[in-house]
Amino acid sequence: MNPEKVVFAFFIILSLTLNFGFFIGDVDNPAHHDAWQLFATLVVNAIATVLKFGDRSQMGAVLLATSLAAMLQLIAAAVVWTGAAHIAQTGLTPGVTASIVSLSGGALIANVISVVLLIIETLKLQR
Repeated sequence: MNPEKVVFAFFIILSLTLNFGFFIGDVDNPAHHDAWQLFATLVVNAIATVLKFGDRSQMGAVLLATSLAAMLQLIAAAVVWTGAAHIAQTGLTPGVTASIVSLSGGALIANVISVVLLIIETLKLQR
């Protein structure tokens, strides 16, 4: 067993599960979406992105692209949250919360693609 591949897969899967945990719930109810969970998702996704930089294969390039797409979505969600809560002082209205959760949903799709690609790559290695 390669410890580097275990850590790599761990962070990809953890990123997906954290993002799913943030995404699930009523889309416009701020009580169902915790700021710390979004922050944890962003941090873990950043770690997963950094781990993908070393792979020079075509699959590695696609994995990096999905991770960068997820990071862009999560950063946008964090900016919207910060802007509503601290800059505009409007707070988390149902519309703002829906925007944040929708951006997280885009990142969730990118994370699902990463996990599917990881599974495909793993299955190809075993043959």
